[in-house]
Amino acid sequence: MTRRFYRDTWAEIDLHAIATNVREVSKLYDNKNVRIMAVVKANGYGHGAIEVARTALSAGATHLAVALLDEAIELREAEITEPILVLGRIRPEDVAIAVEFNVMVTVFQLEWLIEAKKHLHADECIHLHVKLDTGMGRIGVRSKEEAASLFRFIQADESFALNGIYTHFATADEQDLSYLNEQHTRFVEMLGWLKEWGIKKPLIHSGNSAAGMRFPEKAFDLFRLGISMYGLTPSPEITDDLPVSLKQAFSLKSRLVQVKEMPAGEAISYGATYRTKQREWIGTIPIGYADGWLRYHSTNGGAVLVNGQRAPFVGRICMDQCMIRLPGPVEVGTVVTLIGADGDDEITMDEVAARLGTINYEIPCVISSRVPRIYSNDKLL
Repeated sequence: MTRRFYRDTWAEIDLHAIATNVREVSKLYDNKNVRIMAVVKANGYGHGAIEVARTALSAGATHLAVALLDEAIELREAEITEPILVLGRIRPEDVAIAVEFNVMVTVFQLEWLIEAKKHLHADECIHLHVKLDTGMGRIGVRSKEEAASLFRFIQADESFALNGIYTHFATADEQDLSYLNEQHTRFVEMLGWLKEWGIKKPLIHSGNSAAGMRFPEKAFDLFRLGISMYGLTPSPEITDDLPVSLKQAFSLKSRLVQVKEMPAGEAISYGATYRTKQREWIGTIPIGYADGWLRYHSTNGGAVLVNGQRAPFVGRICMDQCMIRLPGPVEVGTVVTLIGADGDDEITMDEVAARLGTINYEIPCVISSRVPRIYSNDKLL
């Protein structure tokens, strides 16, 4: 349940859409022994990690993934008990905290293991997923020599339990598949090292949203369902290639707090960058760049929906407020849609991202925590 809030700007999160996306994607793996790992890092991509995690698990996901140990602890404190993997590096001195909260961690450095061992009690065991860098160039083991020393250390010490091995594709959301195939081939070769060393394979995973939906045969044991769980396509380039229809879960709303008719030649907002060209109806809405609604929205053809009609931003977006040009007089308190549908029109996350010259992932993530999130069955308070 959303806590009470006292402002006229909020985000609506459709948990039914998230559940539907999980179930529809899961159908790609019918008759396959592949489980769904719901990625809820960055506060569930801005949607709310706890609420999304519970919804995804109820819809069939079996594992959760986050980027930070702090994010994993938040889920545990919300009494979520399913397996959680931290995808990023945690500090070795925090390894006992991961054990305490029963959280799996990602490793890719022998030095990390050596240091972490110093912070574990004799009877403690930390569960690990080893990250292999097959071409992302971010984190992960790259060479056979690195891998040999890492796996040898893990196998020799009962303080460490190998639960998984994984990699991440850099170009799974592109039409050109040559680099994806190169990475996949490299990953398979690296997995072959384990057989050579007599190591029993743990859970194997490589599929992000794009790879997991487009190439289920490359997912191995787990499919890391991230951006598409929220109803967003990994990139516009592959929208027509996706085998499932996704439902966008995030919409952003506000209300008009003032409406006034302005004569021609009047300046609007900081810098007086916009002047009315004739008598115009100007509306003010209480959202600004401190909420993650960036100033650039008003300089690149940005608009909102009011009673199903487009109303463009005018003047610079302020920290807490911004102005729009209305088609005529509108009542104070009228709902304004910044992302989502109103009447026969819709402003999609992809449209907002294109306006800013970025990707749809970024938009919900930058909507700040001071914008309340309300969920499917909640009522505005």
